Amino acid sequence: MRYFLEIAYKGTAYHGWQIQPNAISIQEKIQDALALIFRKPISIMGAGRTDTGVHAKQLFAHFDMEKPIDIPTIAYKLNGILPNDIAILNIHHVQDDAHARFDATSRSYKYYVNTQKNPFTSESSWFVKQDLDIQLMNKAAEKLLQYTNFQCFSKSNSDVKTYLCDIQEAFWQKEGDLLVFTITANRFLRNMVRAIVGTLIAIGSKKLSIDDLDAIIKSKNRSNAGTSAAAQGLFLVTIKYPYL
Repeated sequence: MRYFLEIAYKGTAYHGWQIQPNAISIQEKIQDALALIFRKPISIMGAGRTDTGVHAKQLFAHFDMEKPIDIPTIAYKLNGILPNDIAILNIHHVQDDAHARFDATSRSYKYYVNTQKNPFTSESSWFVKQDLDIQLMNKAAEKLLQYTNFQCFSKSNSDVKTYLCDIQEAFWQKEGDLLVFTITANRFLRNMVRAIVGTLIAIGSKKLSIDDLDAIIKSKNRSNAGTSAAAQGLFLVTIKYPYL
């Protein structure tokens, strides 16, 4: 029987989602908690990976059990074992062939830029000192929807079969001292959102132009794009499935 874990976490203390040697990850913490409860190793498959310091308001991962589980009880026990910066929001019973990674139809991220230095949001936003033209950044963001190949925003030497992504929305909003970038697509490349944000901020601070953005995307060269935005401002916020 297959179950989806619906997870939220603050990524500050972790080396990303994926389990790895000699570093603490979100996946490792959850697998260890499941092993304690079920008294055997439990492997989970995440909907995607987040990098070191990146956060998630909603991420799904699936695992298999031979028998039905008491969902409220297991969720309660998991939250009792897991540290305060990782939470199980829900557990969903799904079809046996459901897949947390491959069945996702869209993913949405938000990136938070702080325009005023704030010690209380330093681990959840990126403080940018320059004056930023949000209208110019939104015009540039609209251009992203005209393209599908985003190799220029992919981490160098990434092992991927395709650089094609269908971006469905990309826009900036002002919320008090925060500038919030929202982007939704069917899939994302490694480091893609942070590279896009860094490039849009370079446009907003007049270091690059909107025409430069066209040239960067067409070049398919990561070195032509802007510096990646800091990890702590990035949140995975929504993953959608046809059956949830």
